[in-house]
Amino acid sequence: MEISDVRRRVTETVERAKRAAAARRTRSDQAARDYSAFLETLAVPLFRQVANALKVQGFPFVVFTPLGSVRLASERAGEDYIELYLDASGDEPAVFGHSRRARGRRIVENEGPIAAGPIGQLTETQVLDYLLRELEPLVEK
Repeated sequence: MEISDVRRRVTETVERAKRAAAARRTRSDQAARDYSAFLETLAVPLFRQVANALKVQGFPFVVFTPLGSVRLASERAGEDYIELYLDASGDEPAVFGHSRRARGRRIVENEGPIAAGPIGQLTETQVLDYLLRELEPLVEK
């Protein structure tokens, strides 16, 4: 193979990688802005509503809002919680859910995207459906 062909292909590969990285950074920046709005206007208020409804039912849960996430945690067992966070590590940033519950010495964890689609298009129904699905094992005790 000619060295000129090798150099040309290497140059094309480097340029393609640079364009892909720039596009990924742009998507990540936009996702961070969308996620911040999502937390403030949808997720945190919804988590607080669920926590209040659970307290009325006799299940003491509290909402925490550490930087960049929201967490619904049991006041009885601190290792039992459900949280949302932004995962921008892939090609398409997404809102991920992470739940954790203890069963004796065993810890059960679930993690994954809460719904398909762009962050700006997530609905209260999608978030509530995820939250209730993950909440069920925590309130069955």
